[in-house]
Amino acid sequence: MITAVCLNPCIDKMVSIAGFQYGGMNRIITARSDVGGKGVNVAIVAAQLGMESECIGFLRQDNGKIVERKLLTSGTQGDFLWLDGQVRTNIKLLDQATGQVTEINEPGRPVGDEQLSKMVDLVCQHAQDSDFLVLTGSLPPGCPADYYKTLIEAVEGLNCRCVLDAEGERLALGIQARPYLIKPNLYELETVVGRKLESLEDIQKAALGFIDQGIQVVAVSMGDRGALITDGEQTLYAPRVPVEVKSTVGAGDSMVAGLIAGLMAELPLQEVFRKGMACAAASVMLEGTLLPNKATYRQLLTKVAIQTME
Repeated sequence: MITAVCLNPCIDKMVSIAGFQYGGMNRIITARSDVGGKGVNVAIVAAQLGMESECIGFLRQDNGKIVERKLLTSGTQGDFLWLDGQVRTNIKLLDQATGQVTEINEPGRPVGDEQLSKMVDLVCQHAQDSDFLVLTGSLPPGCPADYYKTLIEAVEGLNCRCVLDAEGERLALGIQARPYLIKPNLYELETVVGRKLESLEDIQKAALGFIDQGIQVVAVSMGDRGALITDGEQTLYAPRVPVEVKSTVGAGDSMVAGLIAGLMAELPLQEVFRKGMACAAASVMLEGTLLPNKATYRQLLTKVAIQTME
């Protein structure tokens, strides 16, 4: 069982514009709305890859049923603490002229101490029957920056491996609790180590620094530059899979699900990495925040080129 924690789910609205004019008139060419939130994405992709998965977190009474229905129709379960208000809306603006996506995200509604305490109990309850607990995405207002650290420490001893995919202070503090796997992108990694990482060797050295702190596996996604993974014994690099990129939204979440699929099958690190890369590539081939399907993912497995780094 994979349990993905989504504390700040959202509705993602992807709009396409021919050429974005800052401060001027912009006409939308296409628009679509999809249920989002990194934990929701991971749970859905995991289910599409054939794994048993669930998503837990906070949901809002006014429109949260949209999220719950999406999970159910995607073959995964949900268990939420229901709160007043609406699920936040995030706008993803695709500039067709440059291919760049600009994200405009709402912060979400605040949560209080009582709700946070109940969430710890809910996470611990589900972690007892889970192989992997995925902690990912933004935190709602009122949630302390070290909350992922709190959750990782709360499930210690439950034989549930924790995966952390966060940024900034949430990542830096969460690492202190020694999750099993972290998956920062390059910018997030640079932010935590406090320096620019220009070469693959620089990135490898930074990743190995987290291995020294007790992390078992570090995977770093680097966009057009591909990705890197290390378990301390070996470091592997894979260039970007050569596919047409339509949207990068959700690619990191798909990579996490793919990596876990390999880990669940107890595969060698190279094959774990291959699954993560293929899943991310299948994601970027789709428009908006659509998530990859199993058939496309399988076709891309043979296109992943993996190199061993010294």
